[in-house]
Amino acid sequence: MSQPLRVALAGLGTVGAGVVKLIDENRALIERRAGRPIEIVAVSARDRSRDRGVDLSRFAWVDDATTLAASGEVDVVVELVGGSDGPALTLARDTLGAGKPFVTANKAMIAHHGLELAELAEQKGVALKYEAAVAGGIPVIKGLREGAAANVISHVFGILNGTCNYILTEMEEKGSDFAEVLAEAQRLGYAEADPSFDIDGIDAAHKLSILSSLAFGTAVDFDSIEVTGIRHIIAADIAEAAALGFRVRLVGHGEESAKGLFQRVHPCLVPLSHPLAHVSGSLNAVVAHGNFVGRLFFQGRGAGEGPTASAVVADLIDIARGETGPAFAMPVAALAKPATAPAGDRRGRAYLRFTVADRPGVLAEITAAMRDAGVSIESLIQRGVADDGNVLIAMVTHVGPERAVADALDRLAGSQSLAGTPMLMHILDE
Repeated sequence: MSQPLRVALAGLGTVGAGVVKLIDENRALIERRAGRPIEIVAVSARDRSRDRGVDLSRFAWVDDATTLAASGEVDVVVELVGGSDGPALTLARDTLGAGKPFVTANKAMIAHHGLELAELAEQKGVALKYEAAVAGGIPVIKGLREGAAANVISHVFGILNGTCNYILTEMEEKGSDFAEVLAEAQRLGYAEADPSFDIDGIDAAHKLSILSSLAFGTAVDFDSIEVTGIRHIIAADIAEAAALGFRVRLVGHGEESAKGLFQRVHPCLVPLSHPLAHVSGSLNAVVAHGNFVGRLFFQGRGAGEGPTASAVVADLIDIARGETGPAFAMPVAALAKPATAPAGDRRGRAYLRFTVADRPGVLAEITAAMRDAGVSIESLIQRGVADDGNVLIAMVTHVGPERAVADALDRLAGSQSLAGTPMLMHILDE
């Protein structure tokens, strides 16, 4: 029998325990597909006493996870600790530096330090794998890196955060406001106690930066992503979108053009005719367009014990087979470093919602700002006076440059007629 691949697990949370369960349950199948046994030999976590629902007594316990890299009893290290820096990054550097393959589900670390780690992996001739870092159990990393490798990808976009999608779906189905649904999501465990990374779009932006690199052959560039989350969406936005034939989704969008690389995470109005409009609950979905393959659509569970563990073990199977290809589909030196494409040059339609004082002339002020900025209005709805005495105005623009809409909002900034910051959502017309 071939020598087993000896695995060390750093991090025994939900996903770590899931990896143990998956290898136990599917051991025979995994061995057949990998061509050799895959065995966990060592684990590390902060709390030894916690019951994780699996038998950990058979594994060596290591208090300091960073020592796993130097162990002669370990062939590959799996990092499930999290965090872009700190112990996770130290473990990654030490493992790859020791000439051992490294598997991670850590999208923040890959988004911020992926190029450095990929270069180190190349120097040592070992694998850096991170399928679980984006969209959980959906094999989108492998799909872009390998399945679509022969294609020029024009754009990649999708629903990349299950927490946000769950909240928006619940708002849609129940007519509830954001704060109410967020509190329920926290109670049910769909949202963290501090949900900022999710609801402010940072988590989705980490994932988008990785997808863009794979799709376009560019260096990971998290810092150039425009990021807007969902915390300012209200029930009325969801209702107005539905009345217009749309659903609201947080969409990460990457596109390469002659002007550079465009990356944005932003709530969008998605037409009911588009597949993304029907991705509900905590599901994730990614769409990519290749010049020969056409549209690729990946959908599935983007997080959780089973899906994420599935992606981790799939990476381990690749390593057991001896697959050590470049982490970002091509050597780091071959990755382009394009300019950041200006968002203002993009053309499209937009949804705008204003909460305004109930007094004469307000609507004229708004439409005048649109006229002076060169924004053409496709439709406009003014609702009755709410309990707080304000009025809601919702409009959809005709296709035009995004800079014109931004100019109109700048003209209205500081207006005494506005009772709050306007909400802007772009319309996905792809």
